[in-house]
Amino acid sequence: MSVYLITGATSDLGFELIKTVAKEGDTFLLQGYSDSSALEQFCGENKIDYTYFDVNLSDSDATDKFVEDIKETGLVPTHFVHLPALRVINTKFKSFDEERFMADINVQVMSAVKICKYIMPKMAKAKYGRVLFMATSYVLANPPKNTAAYIMAKNAIVGLMKSLAADYVANGITVNSVSPSMIEPKFLAQTSHLIVEAAANDRPM
Repeated sequence: MSVYLITGATSDLGFELIKTVAKEGDTFLLQGYSDSSALEQFCGENKIDYTYFDVNLSDSDATDKFVEDIKETGLVPTHFVHLPALRVINTKFKSFDEERFMADINVQVMSAVKICKYIMPKMAKAKYGRVLFMATSYVLANPPKNTAAYIMAKNAIVGLMKSLAADYVANGITVNSVSPSMIEPKFLAQTSHLIVEAAANDRPM
């Protein structure tokens, strides 16, 4: 039996991930912070064993409580997939929004740190674990202009991934990130259509 902990589960990616990997006997711990009705309907219709947590990951105290709630389930995740991020906003650096950036750091990075501090030792004891973070192709090459906040947060996630991979490689745990190009129309709702079209022309997939 696999126990999947998926943060950002109500996103398009989260929903598709659950549909792809779910099989009989698996258990899902799902975090979101938006309308979860479609996700919960899908889980009900497909008889998926799940627990849903409505958590604002930008709130450090709420994230701490979320970790405690995971502990209280008595379940030890075998798989952790971390997807959440605030939507990309293209802003000139002179208008850098420090408050929003720190909120995104909490959502993307600090929540992952808090969760991993709990689950990684558990996975190490079990000698098995699979951890996956969502990065971006922008960490692999030159990013577009006016995306400093997003790129900084994603590079922090990649740094966390590399560090955890090095720390736990001897314990049967794999830690990876994926770096896709632009995806999810809802996620890009506040990105100029010209930027989206240019990216699509460069990468037809």
